[in-house]
Amino acid sequence: MGVSPQVKKPDVNQPMCPSRLVLEHVTSRWGVLVLAALLERSYRFSELRRQIGGVSEKMLAQTLQTLERDGFVHRDAKPVIPPRVDYTLTELGIGAARQVWELARWSEGQVAAVEGARERYDEARRESATASSQ
Repeated sequence: MGVSPQVKKPDVNQPMCPSRLVLEHVTSRWGVLVLAALLERSYRFSELRRQIGGVSEKMLAQTLQTLERDGFVHRDAKPVIPPRVDYTLTELGIGAARQVWELARWSEGQVAAVEGARERYDEARRESATASSQ
């Protein structure tokens, strides 16, 4: 009977932890928005692109492919003419989408506070630069 190597528990703080790549994919600029949109309903590519303002066709295609590969998105290509492809969340994707959706909603609610903090920071920097140049 051989001794099997102990499998290490993922730790996002470790530089080679595979969870970092998962985190990168679901929290990327477009990943968050794709997951959030698909949490509402399934979309065709062009519908999804319209829903997510500002995303290029190339970036949306890459993001969908990455999320599909990771098991978050299901791509359903129907053999009809013209071709019809629908994108939906998998069970794994629903869990991830709920998490990033909460973060997105929280971010929306904090815009005024963040902008105020930035203004105070910038003003303090200007005052510091002015004082040190005199």
